[in-house]
Amino acid sequence: MLNKLKTIFKIPDIRKKMLLTFGLLAVFRIASHIPIPGVNIDALKQLFAQNQLLGMLDLFSGGGMQNFSVVTLGLNPYINASIIIQLLAVVIPKLEALSKEGETGRKKLILRF
Repeated sequence: MLNKLKTIFKIPDIRKKMLLTFGLLAVFRIASHIPIPGVNIDALKQLFAQNQLLGMLDLFSGGGMQNFSVVTLGLNPYINASIIIQLLAVVIPKLEALSKEGETGRKKLILRF
């Protein structure tokens, strides 16, 4: 096992990818301990200790929810914006026309918002 790890780090391309992956994991773990300003961390920790469902969600988020950190948001803002634009495309004729244009219309939608 140890010989395989040595071999991995001898190949420059794989070593570069492994170091990048470890670096990104380290940045994520550090960012998950930086709370968003203005949040009562003690009250949040107490809430997560009392509720098993929230504890499970915190487990899946890598511990970021209990600290209410910057990484707690993840992809949620992008997903919410995408859903809102799809709903607005039904109501606003200009957005509906852009969405029906295919790939070029979707690119225009993304660039506008």
